[in-house]
Amino acid sequence: MQVIVIACLAAIASAAPQFNQPGQYTTPIPIVQQSQDGPHPDGSYQYSYATGNGINVEESGYLKNPGTQDEAQVAQGGFSYTAPDGTPIQIKYLADDEGFKVEGAHLPTPPPIPEAIQRALEFLASQPQQQYDEQGFPVQAAQPLRANFG
Repeated sequence: MQVIVIACLAAIASAAPQFNQPGQYTTPIPIVQQSQDGPHPDGSYQYSYATGNGINVEESGYLKNPGTQDEAQVAQGGFSYTAPDGTPIQIKYLADDEGFKVEGAHLPTPPPIPEAIQRALEFLASQPQQQYDEQGFPVQAAQPLRANFG
């Protein structure tokens, strides 16, 4: 019984929060500039801020096609900072009803499409699209009866 009590006391003591450990406190990074306009009833807004460590952020937005079935919020902006290796990073983006588009010189780009694959894609795009019925079966073009028996 004494062994169980001692084991429980040791578990409680080791689970207690540890205070004053080195590296727990970091200096807060100050906001050196900040502005905000909105959000407004029409869906528009704008904000920006800059921090003491060189981060800059700005964004603006508006409502596209307000009052219609195609209504969509649009947000565009960007941010910049310096990467740990010293590389300046700058991002610009646009988010709307067509998706999220981002640009940045540091972002990887895909290699060019090989010529043979590009030709195959163009060929496939030029072909008529197959039609399917409600059960998922291909719909065949109607053939004259003579062609089937002749």
